[in-house]
Amino acid sequence: MDKRLKILKTTMNREVFSQLKFTEHHKKSIREKIKQEGRSDKEILVAIMQLLVQEKTGYQLINLLQSRGILNFRENEGSLYVILHRLELKGVLTSSWQENDAKFYQLNKKGRKLLKKVEEQPISKHLSFKEILEG
Repeated sequence: MDKRLKILKTTMNREVFSQLKFTEHHKKSIREKIKQEGRSDKEILVAIMQLLVQEKTGYQLINLLQSRGILNFRENEGSLYVILHRLELKGVLTSSWQENDAKFYQLNKKGRKLLKKVEEQPISKHLSFKEILEG
């Protein structure tokens, strides 16, 4: 597999990338965007809570988070369910089983109130996972 990828890379460099011209400004802009791609725990928690304003399954939630560029749960889905369970224990969301054996999660009144509070603050001041889940 490595050999095929190296051949592909060589071909891409020779055929495709040779036609592209990037200015230093453009390169700098790309590097900055890549740095911004990494989401903090605070941003992830806010995104989870925002998506749970309406009832969702864990599977739906993972897909919606991925569409927002949050890929943290792509290969470790279990960690999302741990977060959901802790939020439920803290009384921030409720869950229910539907007839098709799917578990649905949704923020309750306390959770929506907390989300509103968090959204009103700058992202740097948002509560962390630890503050919400353990505090």
